[in-house]
Formats: sequence, structure tokens, C-alpha cells
Amino acid sequence: MMDCTKWLCLLFCVLLFLKAESSYVPITFVQNAVTKGAVCLDGSAPAYHLDRGFGEGINNWLVQFEGGGWCNNVTTCFSRKNGRLGSSKKMAKKIAFSGILNNRRIFNPDFYNWNRVKVRYCDGSSFTGDKEEVNPTTQLHFRGARVFAAVMQDLLTKGMKNARNAIISGCSAGGLTSILHCDHFRALLPAGAKVKCLSDAGYFINTRDVSGTQHIEQFFSQIVATHGSAKNLPPSCTSRLSPGLCFFPQYLVSQIRTPIFFVNAAYDSWQIKNILAPGVADPEGHWHSCKLDINNCSPDQLELMQGFRAQFLRALTVLGNSPSKGMFIDSCYAHCQTEMQETWFRTDSPLLNKTTIAKAVGDWFFERKTFRQIDCPYPCNPSCHNRVFEPEDQPEV
Repeated sequence: MMDCTKWLCLLFCVLLFLKAESSYVPITFVQNAVTKGAVCLDGSAPAYHLDRGFGEGINNWLVQFEGGGWCNNVTTCFSRKNGRLGSSKKMAKKIAFSGILNNRRIFNPDFYNWNRVKVRYCDGSSFTGDKEEVNPTTQLHFRGARVFAAVMQDLLTKGMKNARNAIISGCSAGGLTSILHCDHFRALLPAGAKVKCLSDAGYFINTRDVSGTQHIEQFFSQIVATHGSAKNLPPSCTSRLSPGLCFFPQYLVSQIRTPIFFVNAAYDSWQIKNILAPGVADPEGHWHSCKLDINNCSPDQLELMQGFRAQFLRALTVLGNSPSKGMFIDSCYAHCQTEMQETWFRTDSPLLNKTTIAKAVGDWFFERKTFRQIDCPYPCNPSCHNRVFEPEDQPEV
């Protein structure tokens, strides 16, 4: 048995290693946003974390939007109001920057010296909502689109207006944010800047669940109605389809003019848990063990998951063959892979065509080479990290 001294030494070494893989960045509150009504669900000021660029990256900007699901009615939004996903008062004052936000070249070769921003998520609508009225009973504010505008304005005054290179990115609901606001972000920056968009685990598809119900379509329509999002969704989509459908990337990405890259697992763990097999479609919990660990899935469940992958790949075909629309679609059971060091860039990171996510995104952004790779079906890729990567406190739908 290892004695106490050796155990403490091992623990110390592990902690040092983890610290070396990330840095901690303090929070910034956009206090002047409150007077504009650009506030979180509880009326508090929006917030972000900024780690300044240096050297050759001093005029380059990476703006990463936090994920955390959505709230689709007054009840679910009220339940978020007093937590970090609804109030900046409840947010950590410092957070770790790792993966694509890392400030060391060894862990983030192409973007380590950029101005790296993590925008905190506290509106529940992927930054699309805007209702003037505030319910006097719940005191809920649906102002996500105003929050987006206020944060962008604050960053522009802090140097982003001089950007030479820029990326809007995000994970999960933040990944959807980077899709929905892609062209809008491009329009805010200098005409001569190289501006692109990156969505990580944000390509949510519209499909039936295991009970045959269009559960996710109903859920997204409720989000849009609750938050008053319709006027802030891309008009190229809302002019053709109902606003609720325009929350799904498959109905609008073909109209996005700005170059965009999609990092997604074909067996996205959040989508398997909440779109294919949500709790309402599985009242007896037959999918519970499978959703926690893909190794626990029965042959019948795996067959349904293979069917989900087929539908996911069909939803991607709307991207066409443009090299400006890149993709890294692996066959891992994962959700969000750019912010975690182990999946972004490390010796054991997931690979497609012998390429890490970090290299694929960097090659695509700097136009060293195009990257449009789709993995073979599960379980073919031994480099996968098959875990559930969902952000803490992210609710099921």
C-alpha cells in the first residue's frame, strides 16, 4: 500500500500538471449594460472573462460563448434565475482557461497569444431573446440579444475594433450562439479582418425521439416564444420557415455567408440524452444506463444510435461542398471538445485523418489546408474519449 507521503507527492504532481494545462482568468462585469436593459434573467449585469493577447496575437480575438442549455418557459427560466446560468451574482470570480482558450503554445499552437474571451451565459436563449416587459411576479428579464450587443460593444472598445483576425465560437448552447450570430459578428468587425465562426457541439438536429415524438422541435419553439427570439434569428430563415425551426442549424447554415467550422460528435451525448432518448420518451428509464455510458447500451439501443448518426449526417448535407464550411465530425460519445485540453490538443486527443481538432481548426482558419472529415461509425475510432462532457448544472430538456 502506498504510504501517506508518497500519496501526497502524487497528488501534488497531479495538481501541478492540471494547473500547467490551464490558467485562471478573472471576471469582468459590463455594468453600463444594465441601463440599456442588457441583463441576465435576474436583472444583473452581463459578464465575461478576458485574457489579453500578446506578441503577434495582440490584434487577434477569440470570443467563446459559454454553454448551458436553455429555458423554455417561465417555470424553467425561474429555476435558473438564482444560479450561475441566470445571474452574474452567482458566477465564479475566476475560471480556468484551457483547450482553445489556453495561453501556452504547447497546448494551443494557433491561438495561444490571441485575446481570448469567455462570455458567460445567463439568459437561457443562446443570446437571442428580447422582451421589453418584465413580469412583476417573477422579475424575469428576457434580454439575451441585448446582452450579446452590450458585450460586443464593450469588447470593441477594448481593442476588438482593431482586430486583424477574429473567431466567434462556443460550446453547446454557446456553439449554437456562434451559428446564429455568425454573420452578425462578422458585420461588427473591420472589413479587412479575417473573421470566421466555430461551433462546438452546437449542431442540434430536428428529429423524432424513441417514442416517435418531435420533442425537441416543440422545445425549441417554446424557447423562441418565451424569449421573443424571432426578430433576432437570421431573416434568411425566418422569411421561409417558422421561427422555432430557425433555432435548428440545419435550416439556416446554408445561408451563412461567413466561413464557419463545425466540431461535433456524430453521437453527441447531449443529443442522445435529450433529443433521441429524453426522459419524457423513456418513463421507465430503459435508456438511463446507456445514456451515462455508451458501453452499457444494448444492441437495439446502439442500432437506434446508428440511426441517429445517419440523420445527423443527412442534416449536415445542407452545408454543400464549400471549403469555407469546415467540419470535424468524430464518432465519439462526447459533448463539447474544444474547451477541454484532453480533447483539443494533447498526445491522446481524438484524431480524424491523423489530425487533432486543434490542428484541423487552425489549418482551416489560416487556410493552410481545407478540413472536412466525417468519422466512420462507432466503435471504429480508438482515439475517442467516450465520456459525457456536459457542463455542470446543464438541465435535461
